[in-house]
Amino acid sequence: MDFDVIVIGAGAAGLMCAAAAGRRGRRVLVLDHNDQPGRKILISGGGRCNFTNLGVAPDRYLSGNPHFVTSALKRYRPADFLDLLRHHRIPWHERSHGELFCDRSAEDIVTMLLAECTAAGVELRYGLKAGAVSGDGPFTVATGAGGLSAASVVLATGGLSIPKIGASGFAHAVARRYDVPVVTPRPGLVPLTFAEADLALIRPLSGIAVDAIVSVGRARFREAVLLTHRGLSGPAVLQASSYWRDGESIAIDWLPDLDAAAYLLERKTSRPKAEVRTVLAEHLPARLAEMVTTRAGADARPIGQTPHAALTALGTELKNWKLTPTGTEGWRTAEITVGGIDTAALSSKTMEIKTRPGLFAVGEAADVAGWLGGYNFHWAWASGWVAGQFA
Repeated sequence: MDFDVIVIGAGAAGLMCAAAAGRRGRRVLVLDHNDQPGRKILISGGGRCNFTNLGVAPDRYLSGNPHFVTSALKRYRPADFLDLLRHHRIPWHERSHGELFCDRSAEDIVTMLLAECTAAGVELRYGLKAGAVSGDGPFTVATGAGGLSAASVVLATGGLSIPKIGASGFAHAVARRYDVPVVTPRPGLVPLTFAEADLALIRPLSGIAVDAIVSVGRARFREAVLLTHRGLSGPAVLQASSYWRDGESIAIDWLPDLDAAAYLLERKTSRPKAEVRTVLAEHLPARLAEMVTTRAGADARPIGQTPHAALTALGTELKNWKLTPTGTEGWRTAEITVGGIDTAALSSKTMEIKTRPGLFAVGEAADVAGWLGGYNFHWAWASGWVAGQFA
């Protein structure tokens, strides 16, 4: 055999896996069709890489098996990654919601991973595209430079999000070739799009961001909602998009800290001459207050002359503003892939495909999708590290 382990994909999960396997004395090769490693790392977090989150927990991940991530997350924690950063003297800071970022640049993370691979004796080849994977252990990986063999192959090529940096369905295709089920991939952490009737209301408010709660099914996220000329974006919408399915409605609570109906009825007494939209503008941007008031059918007369029933209905609308997306902006702007290699086919302790010993799937290649805020990178570290202990 040419190698003990071939890792296909020089991203977060692949480099972590390679370093971990190399430290165990394995002869490891990393292949990547890009001409540089860690391209998704480099563009993440505005160039500063939101590399993990202090709130990492299984309920922050979507998967066909919600318990699948538990084992890896217990064995590789945010504290473990921070220890690695300290060892390499990489400064970092915490932002809101437990999000951790590099002080300087995402390049620090890539440099650190490459240093770990070098120290572990890992061989890296860039600009070399992997082709068909065949065999049952040892495996053969076809490349433009000829076939390469290894006892273990790790699929670390990610999913379909951000195709401009070379994303592909390679891992899914290999899984299907081995009769391993794949949960149909769909874009996640992606802006939502709407029909023209809704856009007519949203488009004039482009650029407005509001702290709100977005709900889809049982999932609820309170963060910023950004109105754009194409639809809705912002952290709360991106989070909800991973849970949204075609045909479902979403609901927005524009006033999360306020009993809107009670507030409007109180203002009817305390500020009877003010227009309804003016009263709402005490808590919402004026243009948004006007839009919601218009959509609810409230006219421009003073609030003191507005019937109780109309104000109560407007209060309900403000707390449960429903609309149905027509879709998402798709893979071009999606930050992650929801779906992937079925976790029922994987060992949660090793990331190995149960029916194909020696074949592993890590990171975004598997049906595991994390919340916005460093959770997906932490899954890459944890799943890569776990596979590296067994490959």
